[in-house]
Amino acid sequence: MESMQEKNLSASVRKDVIVGIDVGTTKIAVFIGQKDETGKVSIIGMGKTPSVGVQHGEVKNITNTANSIKIAVAEAENKCNVKVTEAYVGIAGHNIKNSLLRGTTIIKEEDHIITQEDIDRLLEEQYNIAMPPGDKIIDIVPQDYIIDGEAGITDPVGRSGKTIECNYNLISGDETNVHNIYRSVSLAGYSVKGLILEPIASAEAVVNDNEKSAGICLVDIGGGTTDMAVFQDGILRHTAVIQLAGNSITNDIKDTCRIMQNQAEALKTHYGDCLQVPKQQNTVIQIPGLRGRESREITLFMLAGIIKARVEMILQQVDYELKNDSYDKMLIAGIVLTGGGSKLQHIAQYTEYITGITTRVGEPDSIWLGDKASECQDPMYSTGIGLVLKGFEYEEKNNKDKKTDPVIEDNQVEENPEDTQGKGKGRGRRKKEPKGDSNRLINRIGDFFTKILNDTVE
Repeated sequence: MESMQEKNLSASVRKDVIVGIDVGTTKIAVFIGQKDETGKVSIIGMGKTPSVGVQHGEVKNITNTANSIKIAVAEAENKCNVKVTEAYVGIAGHNIKNSLLRGTTIIKEEDHIITQEDIDRLLEEQYNIAMPPGDKIIDIVPQDYIIDGEAGITDPVGRSGKTIECNYNLISGDETNVHNIYRSVSLAGYSVKGLILEPIASAEAVVNDNEKSAGICLVDIGGGTTDMAVFQDGILRHTAVIQLAGNSITNDIKDTCRIMQNQAEALKTHYGDCLQVPKQQNTVIQIPGLRGRESREITLFMLAGIIKARVEMILQQVDYELKNDSYDKMLIAGIVLTGGGSKLQHIAQYTEYITGITTRVGEPDSIWLGDKASECQDPMYSTGIGLVLKGFEYEEKNNKDKKTDPVIEDNQVEENPEDTQGKGKGRGRRKKEPKGDSNRLINRIGDFFTKILNDTVE
C-alpha cells in the first residue's frame, strides 16, 4: 500500500544535514545542505558529473547511472567532510502525468470538529486507488475542500462538518523509471529518503511564497525535458512535461551545421541566442575540421536562426499548456524560466513575445549559497538546490507529525513489503496501540519500571 509522501520519509538522518541528488539527462548534480541553530539553510557541498545512463529524464542504464551518482556524491562529500548515506532524489521524464481526483469521507460522530488527523486520513486513502498498469503514484497534492456541500475551502481544520470532500492533483509516473531510480541510488551505496518531482524542487529554489500565492508558472528547461509547474494561492495546480529541451537544440545545431555533438553544445553554450539581428551576420565562427579536414564556418545569424526555431516549438507547447486550461489568466507573477536552457540569450524576451506573459530567468538565491555562491548560483542547479530545501521542509513537517503522535515504542514497525525488492523507501510505519487494550498497557508499564529497577541494581 502506498503511503503519504511525508510518511515515507526516514527520520534517522542528522537533523541539520540534507542531501539532494538531481539525476538529470546531461548531468548528475549532488548538493549537501546544512541548517544552523537559527534555522537558516546553507549549501555546504556540491558535486557534479556528466550523466551516463539517463535519456529524456529517465534512467535507462542502472549501472552507468549508479557510477555517475557515486562520482558526484564523492565530490560533494570531499568539499564538506560529510558522509552521505541517504538523499532526496528528483524525478522527471516524459511519462509524468497530472490528473484530478476527488476523495470523500463521512464523519459518523455528531458535532465533530474537523482535525488535521481527519485530513491526513483522507489523503492517505487516496493512495489506495487503482492505477493503470505501469503507473505509480509520485505525489497527491490537495487543491481545495468541500465541507457539507460548501466548496472552495482551503483550510478545513477547526470547522464542523460530517462530509469532507477534497479535490486532489494526482501526479504519477512510469513505474519502471521509479524502480530504476531506487535501484541506481541503492547500487551506488545510498538510500532514497523520498522522490520529489523536479519542477516542484526547482520552484523551491527560484520562486518565493508571494509569487506562488499570486500565481506563477515555473518552466525548467533541462537537457532531456522541459518541466512545468503552475502555482496559484500557494498551491500546485498543474504540472506538465514537454519532450523538447536543451539537447534538442544541440542536435539541431549538430545536424544543420554537420559538426560534432560537443562542438554543437559549445556553440549553443557560448554563442546561443534566441533572437536574430542583422549585426549577427557580420560575425563568423570557425569550427575546426576533423583529422586535417577543412574547417567549417557559421555566422551568429545562422546559429540564432537554428536555436530560435527549436525554442519557439518549446515555448509554443508551454503556451498551449497554459491556455488549454486557462492557467494563463491566473499568472499575476508571470513565468519564471530556469534550468540550463534558460541561459540562452534573450530567452525571457522571446517567451514574453510567444506567450504574452511577463517572464524572468530564475537562479538560486544567494541566501542559501554563502561561500558557494560563485559556484552554485546558476539556473542549471535550481533542481538540486531545491531538493535540499524541499527535504528540510519535509523533515520539519515529519517532526511536527511525530510530536502529535501518541507515545509508542520506536521498535514497533511495520515493514514495507516492497523493501525486499528494492522498490520501497526503506521506511516503516509505527503501529498504534489498540484502543481499550488495558492489559497490554499495564504490562508495558510494569516492564518499564522493572527495567528501571534492574538498571538501578546493576
